Amino acid sequence: MLARPRKRFGQHFLTDRHYLRRVVEAIAPRPGDSMVEIGPGTGILTEELVARVEHLHVIEIDRDLAAALRGRFPAGKVSVHEGDALEFDFAGLPAPLRVVGNLPYNVSTPLLFRIASIAERVRDCVFMLQKEVVERMVAAPGTADYGRLSVMLQYRFAMALAFRVPPGAFTPPPKVDSAVVRMEPLGAGRARARDESRFERIVAAAFSQRRKTLRNATRSLLEPAHFEAARVDAARRGETLSVREFIALADAAPD
Repeated sequence: MLARPRKRFGQHFLTDRHYLRRVVEAIAPRPGDSMVEIGPGTGILTEELVARVEHLHVIEIDRDLAAALRGRFPAGKVSVHEGDALEFDFAGLPAPLRVVGNLPYNVSTPLLFRIASIAERVRDCVFMLQKEVVERMVAAPGTADYGRLSVMLQYRFAMALAFRVPPGAFTPPPKVDSAVVRMEPLGAGRARARDESRFERIVAAAFSQRRKTLRNATRSLLEPAHFEAARVDAARRGETLSVREFIALADAAPD
């Protein structure tokens, strides 16, 4: 008998076989892949992945589900890491790492920032998320969905919305539509800020109050001369800037 998920973890498990097949096709697992699944739950996707890779790592926060997974899959094929993916040490897994999973909706944004922090160890990611979150992830400058999450992910990844998934494909059904997103690291040659912590602070400030101009939103971080050096109009709003323009602002600021 399968363990029942706990509601407090905000988990919705994909159970529709049609969409499961499409997720597997999007992942395209291969025998030699170093792969980790976040939030395997009852193991419906895990079962498909195990049949295609030599070994799979899974991270499950629910102790009952983790125990059920250990009982269902041999340790030689699946390593079950019981705990919070936000605190998991991904450096302990062999790179380049393929990261997949149906991310819990209530912690999806922190998890995405966690994955962004290990982008240099990642080959690609395929995630199921709330559709609105995916739309923010892939949004272009000047659109309503473009924000801090868009910039911070697009700074490190090329991303694409693969397909949408209706609530009825899950158990229990969520109250929102879902979508599958693919994320591929931009690589060593990508544009990057000289000081990434300063870049992060400027991006966060620019979107802290979306109606404010950059001049007002970043007043504590940037001066008029920095906007001039970056060739960015201080009267613009953060949502209009490209990733490269945010990099230019960060590089124009003092060390």
